[in-house]
This record gives sequence, C-alpha cells and structure tokens, in this order.
Amino acid sequence: MTRFTVNGQAVHYRLDPETPLLWALRDASNLTGTKYGCGAGLCGACTVHVDGIAQRSCQVPIGAIEGSFVTTIEALSRDRGHPVQQAWIAESVPQCGYCQSGMVMAAAALLERNRNPTDADIDAAITNICRCGTYPRIRRAIRRAARVQAGIETIAAAPPPGIDPADAARAVPALREVKPRR
Repeated sequence: MTRFTVNGQAVHYRLDPETPLLWALRDASNLTGTKYGCGAGLCGACTVHVDGIAQRSCQVPIGAIEGSFVTTIEALSRDRGHPVQQAWIAESVPQCGYCQSGMVMAAAALLERNRNPTDADIDAAITNICRCGTYPRIRRAIRRAARVQAGIETIAAAPPPGIDPADAARAVPALREVKPRR
C-alpha cells in the first residue's frame, strides 16, 4: 500500500508497488489528462511533476515515490491561468493535442528552474515528442510564458473553453441520443 499526495490530496493506493504512476493516476484516480503514449519513457505524453520535477509517469513505480507530491495537468492551475497554458493557447501550439498535457508539464517544470531559457535550454529540457511537429510554436510559447512570469508581458486571452478543471476527474455524463436529420 502506497501513500503520497496527488494534486494536493493525500492518496493511499492499494496497488502493487511496481504499478506505474501513470496507471495509478489514470485508472485508480481517474485523472486522465496524463496520457499513455509509448510506455517506455520516450515520448513524454505521460509527464507529471513529482516533487516539482518533470517525470515520465509510465516509468515511475508508485512504490518509489512514497511520501512524494505529484502534480498532474489537472492541478497545474485550476482556471487554466498558468502562464504556460495561456501561452500555449496564444501561440496556437496544439494540433492533435495528444502530447500537450505532457509538453505543458515539462515546460512548466523548466520555467520553475530557469526563468529565462534559451532555445538550447528549451531543446535540452523538452525532449517530449510532438508528432505534429509544433516545436517552433512550443519554443515561442515557452519564451512567451517566461515573459509573462517575469511581468514583461500579459496575455489577454481567456482560459480556453471546455471541461472545468475542477470537474476533470468526475464521471462523464451519458451522451444523449441524437436523431439523424432528414
């Protein structure tokens, strides 16, 4: 039985200690913002913060993080107001979107330790794979988020529409039947 904190909530997983954090988050906690990509720690779609450090959750057994603090995309900011999230939208980074939560988490961890990263710093820190190839926009968004954090720039964009982050882990309501048009 493993105990640690996820998004500010103490959790006690009754899972095998070798269970990857990814599956504990997705299956036991219903935090599906963390994506399964490759299962080998290569793509970065499953990136979360463990004690403030970006980690590939598919490679972290829950038994190894006893007592740690885990942050997923659902808790990066409750209102989608984190500078990285705002810059991501302002720079039109997402295309297919699958890698985005892992990218955002990796970028947020980078900006926590380096407030003014160069392109070389970004390339070294963000090893996540984006199959759509939005790397130039990712760099622009990270540099823009750094300016926002430094108070040099503001982003007037409202949080993107969609699921309220507070509701992200709740059950999805059943789809209503739609009758075909004639």
